[in-house]
Amino acid sequence: MASTSRTRTGRGRGRGSGSSSLPPPPSTLPLIIEEFFIVVYEDPLVKKELPKKFADYLDGKEPAKVYLRAADCGPRLWTVEVLFDGQGRMYLDKGWEKFAIAHGVDFGWFVHFKYEGDDVLTVKVFDGTMCRRYYYSDDEDTDDESDDDVKPCIHPL
Repeated sequence: MASTSRTRTGRGRGRGSGSSSLPPPPSTLPLIIEEFFIVVYEDPLVKKELPKKFADYLDGKEPAKVYLRAADCGPRLWTVEVLFDGQGRMYLDKGWEKFAIAHGVDFGWFVHFKYEGDDVLTVKVFDGTMCRRYYYSDDEDTDDESDDDVKPCIHPL
C-alpha cells in the first residue's frame, strides 16, 4: 500500500503566523471609568463610598457636589455633596439620604451609576431580587434645593 501525504489547512485556531485582529492588551488602553455599582451592605441612608478607581478617575477635578438623576424619573437632579478623605476615597454624603429615601434603597440592593460628565450621575436601582426598579415622577419641580420635603419617585406595581 502506497502512502500518500496530504497537507491540511486549519481554520484559524492554531498558532499560525499572520497579523492578529485582537485588541491591544488592557494595560495599553486608556482608563475610562463611566459606569460602576455599589451594593448596599450597611445602613442605606448613611454616606456611601464610591469605587476608588472612579475617585482616581476624577483626580484633579474632584467635585464638591454631584447631581444624581434616576434613569426613569424625569429630569429631576438630586444634589449630593461629595467628601474626599485625602486617602483616595470618595463618598456620597449630604443629599444621599433624600435620594435613598425617595427611591426606597434598602439593604442588599445594587445601585448602578453612569457618569454623564458635568458632575451628573445617572442611577439605576436594583432591589433584593436583583431586578431593576423603574420609577416615574409626577413632580414638575426639578429643583430639589427649593424645599426640604422628600418627593418620592413612584415605583409602579
